[in-house]
Amino acid sequence: MPPSGSTSASSRTLDGAVVAVLGASGGLGSAITHAVAAKGARPLLAGRDVARLRAVGLADAPIVQADIRDPQCGARIAEAAVESFGRLDGLVNAAGIVAFGSLAEHDDDTIEELFLTNAMGPLWLVRGVLPLLEASKGFVLQLSAVVAERPMPGMAVYAATKAAMTAADEALARELRRAGVRVIDARPPHTETGLASRPFLGTAPALPEGLAPGVVAARIVRAIEAGETSVASTAFADDS
Repeated sequence: MPPSGSTSASSRTLDGAVVAVLGASGGLGSAITHAVAAKGARPLLAGRDVARLRAVGLADAPIVQADIRDPQCGARIAEAAVESFGRLDGLVNAAGIVAFGSLAEHDDDTIEELFLTNAMGPLWLVRGVLPLLEASKGFVLQLSAVVAERPMPGMAVYAATKAAMTAADEALARELRRAGVRVIDARPPHTETGLASRPFLGTAPALPEGLAPGVVAARIVRAIEAGETSVASTAFADDS
């Protein structure tokens, strides 16, 4: 596992950067969208529900309907970025689903949906926007989760999907380094986004109070600006 707060040699400014946020209407995606906008970035909002994306409250931000389960999701975001701004400097993937329960309680469709959304979809997503990010020497930030580091019983499938994402991010960080594209894997602890209250399957166990989305978003923005490539769950404690 990469150390907490692993950094590359370069830092960047978000001022003027075109940043697409997939899952921009979610509890954490919305907070990240507003946080990058506050730094001067020009966000592009992506997600499945256009009405919810409009409700994020950034009237000037372009919106694209995109589903991470679609292999063409990244291409749709890339096309919208070129149409609206002529380029893409960064991508934040804040889309994801969670499920609770034993492996025996997970039917085939549930396992497939979790891997499709949390592991396969992110790979298609990055592949689709990669030409634009190579051109801009941009970045990708993927939101994994603490369970990628510390899997929990009753969350085996979910933890496996997030561990797969983290492994892919670590490999892509090395694979794309020469092209100048930075890949950041962020693994926040439990955050009060409301996701646990609407799982794809099961009921969430009793959880301690999570971090505020704004706290996590602020730490993610710092990681982007500082050139970090890995943000472990413990790296969020300093901002809590």
